[in-house]
Amino acid sequence: MLDDIDRKILRLLREDARRTMRDIAFQVDLTVAPVKRRIERLERTGVISGYTVRIDPEKTGNELEAVVELRFVGNLELETIVSFAENIPEVTEVLTLAGDPDAIARVRAANIQDLQRVVNLFRTHGQVTNTRTLVILNSWSRYS
Repeated sequence: MLDDIDRKILRLLREDARRTMRDIAFQVDLTVAPVKRRIERLERTGVISGYTVRIDPEKTGNELEAVVELRFVGNLELETIVSFAENIPEVTEVLTLAGDPDAIARVRAANIQDLQRVVNLFRTHGQVTNTRTLVILNSWSRYS
């Protein structure tokens, strides 16, 4: 069970995973030792499954972001959808859905031609019956 302090520690780590134990301890009004134990427990129990880095896509040349709605033939296994998308480097995330569409793929592309190439990869996949592409103008996330 997570308490309010655990949730605050998680929020602080989401904001900056490289935050020092001392800073976290100060923010949650504890000493370093109990904060360290809490973080170790959160890691051990799988609440914290890893640490990562956020990369500014504009600085890597992938400035265009879009979501592509995907509709598939019949009762396609959800794992098949994910395994196909994993082979397209521009795909950053796949959400399989219980409804219409069957899945949404989040795509980062260098430009509109690159996005078109990725969408064509989806469209020419034998089990994709329909796509719809939405270009993202701006975004906000609680977790990034």
